[in-house]
This record gives sequence, structure tokens and C-alpha cells, in this order.
Amino acid sequence: MTQHEVEKFAATSGRILGVIALVGVLAIVVIGIVDRDHGFPAAVVTGALVFGVLVWAAMLRPRVWATPEALVLRNMLDTVSIPLAAIDTVVVRQVLAVGVGDSRYVSSAIGHSWRQTIKSNRSSERPSATESYPVFVEDRITRLVEDARARHGIQRFTPEQAALADDVHRALAWPEIGVLVGSLVAFVATLVA
Repeated sequence: MTQHEVEKFAATSGRILGVIALVGVLAIVVIGIVDRDHGFPAAVVTGALVFGVLVWAAMLRPRVWATPEALVLRNMLDTVSIPLAAIDTVVVRQVLAVGVGDSRYVSSAIGHSWRQTIKSNRSSERPSATESYPVFVEDRITRLVEDARARHGIQRFTPEQAALADDVHRALAWPEIGVLVGSLVAFVATLVA
């Protein structure tokens, strides 16, 4: 990768169902606003808003990408940026789990289905990267981590690598948090009114 290149990993589940759910929420909200007399009650409209924000945050917002120096995990209500050279382990089961020192960071954007996880636990052989996109992502991130450590001359499980764990950065998703809190307040207000 060049200095500014970003490698994005496609989410493995939830996109279609998330979009369908948001279309349903939008329909409820529009009907509730346009037809106030015969449409849905205010509690149903605000409840749909809460549900819509949760659908967005849980099913459509999570993403994973890599820059030349960091792995970025955008989750439901936060975004974590992890220096590639600081990563000890990368494992994909039902979620992507990244080990950095004593900490573990997860992302629901990449994962095996529940059925695939059970199947892989029963069999001793791992599916190849050509058979499974989550396995490809695990292998690709592992390779990016190895390349970053080699570039910086850092060995695995050394004090130098452990020091990089201090550079992990977490940023809260304030827009999503604000809209979620606002819609919850509106929902509660419509229930008590």
C-alpha cells in the first residue's frame, strides 16, 4: 500500500436486512408525520426512530479498513484506530477480534455466521481463504501486521511492540450517540404524555 492508500474490507452480514429495516422505519415515520389523525401514534413513530438509530448503528455503521500504519474498527458507537505493528493476534470467529497486549478489540463487521462457526469448531481443518471471505480478511490483516512490524523492525511480543499499544486511539461516535439519546428522550416523552 502507498502512504495514503486505504484497504477496505466489506462487511460480511447485516447489510440487506439493515436497509430493509431502515426502509420500514422511514415508512412508519413518514406515515406518522403525514397522517397524524389516522396514522401511527406518536409513541410508535418515536419508537421506530429509536429502532432505526439502533439498526443504523449496529448493522450498517460497522466497518473495517486498514491504512499503511493502522487497522481501523468502526463499531456501533465508537471507532478504534490500532497501530498495525502493535497487533499480537487476529482471529475471525463470529466477530473479528484483534489482540493488542492485554487488550482485545472486536468488530462485528467481519465474522462467520453462527453456523459456520459451529462447523469450524467441529472440524479440525480451517476453510481456505478462497472458500471464505472472513478467512481471507483474517489472513490479509495478519499479513499487513507482519509487514508493518518488519517495516519498523519490531519483533512480536517485545517491549517495543507493547509500547505501541499506548497509541491505540478510540473516538466516540457522537452523532449516533446524540441521535440515539434524543430519540430515546422523545420516545419516553411520548409514553408519559
